[in-house]
Amino acid sequence: MSWFKRLREGIQTSTKFKKEVPDGVWHKCKSCKHTNTMKEFKENFYKCVKCNHHTRVGSEEYFEVIFDNNKYTLLFEDLESKDFLEFNDLKPYKERLEAAKKKTDLKDAISVATGKVNKKSIIIAAMDFGFIGGSMGSVVGEKISKAIDEAKNTETPLMIISKSGGARMMESAFSLMQMAKTSAKLSQLAKAGVPYFSFLTDPTTGGVTASFAMLGDINFAEPNALIAFAGPRVVKETIKKDLPEGFQTSEFLLEHGFLDFIVDRKDLKERISDLLHIFSKVMNVEE
Repeated sequence: MSWFKRLREGIQTSTKFKKEVPDGVWHKCKSCKHTNTMKEFKENFYKCVKCNHHTRVGSEEYFEVIFDNNKYTLLFEDLESKDFLEFNDLKPYKERLEAAKKKTDLKDAISVATGKVNKKSIIIAAMDFGFIGGSMGSVVGEKISKAIDEAKNTETPLMIISKSGGARMMESAFSLMQMAKTSAKLSQLAKAGVPYFSFLTDPTTGGVTASFAMLGDINFAEPNALIAFAGPRVVKETIKKDLPEGFQTSEFLLEHGFLDFIVDRKDLKERISDLLHIFSKVMNVEE
């Protein structure tokens, strides 16, 4: 026997009250899958509030975190990549460049800016992984070279934030030439006595690791960043052996002497400020 009966026929549950959540309101951590608001995520320096995973961010976000009051001047914005080899693979390089520019609103995979960190001057070149995997082409090499010249001529410390998949294959040997070019330029900067800080973030690989990323007076990194020449899968297939746990992470490299220290993104500005203070004494520069 039923204790309930329908008083009205045709009653249906309405779902019209359900609203779509606008894009950009929530952030889901790729590491632990924790979800929090974008506001909380940004206020926590673009890190997961639960597991502290450092999400990949671009040059604009790093400049926001590092420079005083988010004030800085962009340099060498007239430089822009061209498909001078008319390279084609699955799609023409020209189309890849146009798509990357539209997606990121950038002209290439690196941005150079000058500004203040706790009132101390610095030039920062920050790579953007969103632009064709942060690959190093001729414009990336030229911007770094010009940043080094600017640092040398103005006696301003230089910092490069690396985040790259390596050399840009679509530019062939012109891309590989940037390894030697940037390394030679950094040698000139060292001879001039101007400090260079190399900050390695996830991922720093390929020709970038094999050139300017490992040539800093101070080499430091974010937690759990992938830092390598070739990826772990390629290395494992080459040597036919299992890799050590944590192989190619920033923690592993710190333990084996490749890095000077690891810094949490929330402490990044103060650590850079400390470095600028220390090296200003070496350079006999008034703060």
